[in-house]
Amino acid sequence: MHLTNSLIQIKEIGIIYHFLILLKKSSQLKLQFFAVLILTAAVLYGCGTTQTAAPVTPFSKNSYEIYGKVYHPIDSAIGFRQQGVASWYGKQFHEKKTANGETYNMHAMTAAHKTLPFGTMIEVKNVENNKTTIVRINDRGPFCRDRIIDLSFSAAKEIGMIKNGTATVEIVALGTDDEVLAESTKIKQNISTSTDPANLYFTGDFTIQVGSFGDPGNAEKLKKSLEKITKDVHVVAFKKNNRTFYRVRVGRFNSLKQAQTMEQHLVQNGFKNVYTIAWDL
Repeated sequence: MHLTNSLIQIKEIGIIYHFLILLKKSSQLKLQFFAVLILTAAVLYGCGTTQTAAPVTPFSKNSYEIYGKVYHPIDSAIGFRQQGVASWYGKQFHEKKTANGETYNMHAMTAAHKTLPFGTMIEVKNVENNKTTIVRINDRGPFCRDRIIDLSFSAAKEIGMIKNGTATVEIVALGTDDEVLAESTKIKQNISTSTDPANLYFTGDFTIQVGSFGDPGNAEKLKKSLEKITKDVHVVAFKKNNRTFYRVRVGRFNSLKQAQTMEQHLVQNGFKNVYTIAWDL
């Protein structure tokens, strides 16, 4: 994804949107993505000649390919620091899916990076004016060679780069999203406020699918079994090829980390064929 605003002339926007979150578990219950959503757009001013959407080629683990170049997301952001050019992306992507299956919110404090793990919290410093902000990585990009991070509109506004469109920045990894969730919970317990600090960073929408049946009675049986160990179990009907199926799902989560924690809980209690999906699938 790349920057758009009134001062930069967009020559052409091309979007490849491929979404598949399929989380599997090994014997140690480790979760892996077997496919990655690739969302890339726009040949912008200063970003080279107009290009058409390139086919996506899957690689091992979370690796992916854009325009013939393979990117290998790293497993850990501990000690990560980088300097380069930041851009931002705004309303044309607002409420569309990000690379980790969340919903992009231009007013939240999130960002796209080529290789940092999803959920990494990053401090971004505009070295031109020393303004800083904190964002959460939930997307992939930008795919221009000279840019290292795409900020949400609000994050870009915080560090004063909306007018110029880009800025030289330094980014430093601070931790993971579950640590921020824990901290925001402490804040809510000690301060009376109608604004949840986590809402600035988390725009996810996930659930756990446990089973899918053609017979609603079987779906209800599974639902009752699940309700013995957890809450918020629901059956969702959907039609496919003129048939109605009944999906049994657990919970609704605003971060992938939260969903994965529940998934492990279900597996440990004997429900093996479970996986995390986007809420609206």
